[in-house]
Amino acid sequence: MKRVEMDLHGRRLSIESGRMAKQANGSAFVQYGDTVVLVTAVAAREPRESIDFFPLTVDYQEKTFAAGKIPGGFFKREGRPSEKEVLTSRLCDRPLRPLFPDGFRCETQVIATVLSYDKENDPDVLAMIGASAALEMSDIPFNGPIAGVRVGRIDGKLVLNPMASQLPDCDLQMIIAGSRDAIVMVEGGARMLSEDVVLDALYFGHRELQPILDMQAELRRAVGKPKRTVEPPAVDHKLAARVRELASSKIVEALTTSGKHERADAVRQVRADVLAALASEFPEREREVKNLFEHVHEEIVRGMIVGEKRRLDGRGLADIRPISCEVQVLPRTHGSALFTRGETQALVVATLGTSSDEQRIDALIGDTYKKFMLHYNFPPFSVGEVKFLRGPGRREIGHGALAERAITAVLPDETQFPYTVRLVSEILESNGSSSMATVCGSSLALMDAGVPVKSPVAGIAMGLIREGNEIRVLSDILGDEDHLGDMDFKVAGTSEGVTAVQMDIKIGGVTRDIMRDALYQARDGRLHILHAMQTALAQPRSDVSSYAPRIVTLKIRVDRIRDVIGPGGKVIRGIIEETGVKIDVEDDGTIYIASADESAMQKAVDWIHRLTAEAEVGKIYKGTVKKIMDFGAFVEILPGTDGLVHISQLAAERVAKVRDVLNEGDEVMVKVLEVDKSGKIRLSRKEALGAEAGAAR
Repeated sequence: MKRVEMDLHGRRLSIESGRMAKQANGSAFVQYGDTVVLVTAVAAREPRESIDFFPLTVDYQEKTFAAGKIPGGFFKREGRPSEKEVLTSRLCDRPLRPLFPDGFRCETQVIATVLSYDKENDPDVLAMIGASAALEMSDIPFNGPIAGVRVGRIDGKLVLNPMASQLPDCDLQMIIAGSRDAIVMVEGGARMLSEDVVLDALYFGHRELQPILDMQAELRRAVGKPKRTVEPPAVDHKLAARVRELASSKIVEALTTSGKHERADAVRQVRADVLAALASEFPEREREVKNLFEHVHEEIVRGMIVGEKRRLDGRGLADIRPISCEVQVLPRTHGSALFTRGETQALVVATLGTSSDEQRIDALIGDTYKKFMLHYNFPPFSVGEVKFLRGPGRREIGHGALAERAITAVLPDETQFPYTVRLVSEILESNGSSSMATVCGSSLALMDAGVPVKSPVAGIAMGLIREGNEIRVLSDILGDEDHLGDMDFKVAGTSEGVTAVQMDIKIGGVTRDIMRDALYQARDGRLHILHAMQTALAQPRSDVSSYAPRIVTLKIRVDRIRDVIGPGGKVIRGIIEETGVKIDVEDDGTIYIASADESAMQKAVDWIHRLTAEAEVGKIYKGTVKKIMDFGAFVEILPGTDGLVHISQLAAERVAKVRDVLNEGDEVMVKVLEVDKSGKIRLSRKEALGAEAGAAR
């Protein structure tokens, strides 16, 4: 067993291997503060011969006992992965996947399990560190290590691994994964900050993760296992030459075909011709021929972009595809938009609800509530395919979370706009960056729904291709450019600054200058898209849709909540049943009343005002006598509010007995003389009668 540790910004980070899960190929027990994650890595002994891809699975799971909780529900055990678990699984998977050697085909599984959670140090970056360490300790071939850190910014100062209690104060939050010489993955957001601030955060994180790589190297030297040897796929140079000879010129010609599907069909036909031509010369080598064909195809596409600065659809490197924006495309929804960019199209619908529509999330940190949700759907017809319709997969959840983060920065404060908001993005066509189309469509749908966003948001996907010393940065990449390129870099933001970033880099050597060029080229593209969006809708509508609920906010004293609720909820149920409105009462005395029927809502508002009205000194009320005492009568002037009319205040003349003037159930006009500090109310029938007499004269 070996344990290494260091002080990482005031908290102890340790990585241990060899004490737990010893039958796994590699394991790492990672602790930061009192948060602990155990990560294991296992690879099958024999490769899967029938596949031509690397079968890697990365799973992150949170155990509720880690936070001293028992799961809810009937079965009292953890269920399907939460959104947080899915997103963290993706965070671990993305930087690891490119680091396995070509030709390694053994089924591999990495499992990160949260065993202890201190509610301050998020386990997600520990899972990334542990995944790399477990693979480093194992015999599994792996071109690591990598490490992950979270970067925040508080009061203009960058902070490493901010604690959960500090996150609300951060105007930037990013998770950065890096190797010794390169940033390999970024996921995060900001509150409309400049590209230079984002760039500083990226390289601050990369610099600060270097000691964690040193820890893994020390651990590997002490207890690491010898790595398995992986023979790179053998290349038949004669066959490769024949494929290149037959395919090259025809691929170049096929790539001039316009349209995604038409171009793909043309390339497929070239491949079919090459397979047919080589079938007799190289029998039973179909898979090998296909792989070589794909290699030639990739070389030609990349060479065309680098050498000729010409892309598959004929655009220049920084050109954006034609954009079309429509709003109010659906008649009965609260807000809708259709955003089309080239062959990518997103239909986004906004729905406004009340606080009862908030999403309750049972998380390790405790119950939390979301007032804004963005859900992304990617049906198979969007790419012309036939598949079973299932629930959202990891990709859909990840894309939705990215778009949600991009939009969150511009949402109005709850006190200004007390609605729960749900956006749903239906991808109708896809050829490159449907997540960024979702950002653009979401911004338009929100404005169409009358949500007073601070600024419109647009997103763009950038790519990068490097051949030797030549580097080309591409704006608004196609699906093929994403697949064949060396970087996928998505940037969303307003005209003022960046709100979300997602990046995956497959190569090293992407310098700070290259990254800056990519960020500023993305900014130019974003501003171009924002201008196109403004032609459809420049600012939020002045009012919400007539089909959306109107919400009125009232504020009452906390001790009057019981008057609105009533015994067993009787009073509030009566208001809802009679008016048809929705009523949500918060613990601080805030009441939200929602209805699409304005008269019904006003009726409910008046009802609650009557229930919670406060007595005003000098005002005359018509009350009901509730109780007779020797010294006076208690009169209810408002629902649940009584005051005392002393016997001396019953009439102008002397009254011997209270019952000579009043009895229980009598209605009487009274004037409020005083409300003391304890809330007791002093009333006068004599003053009210005098006021009436004066008014009559």
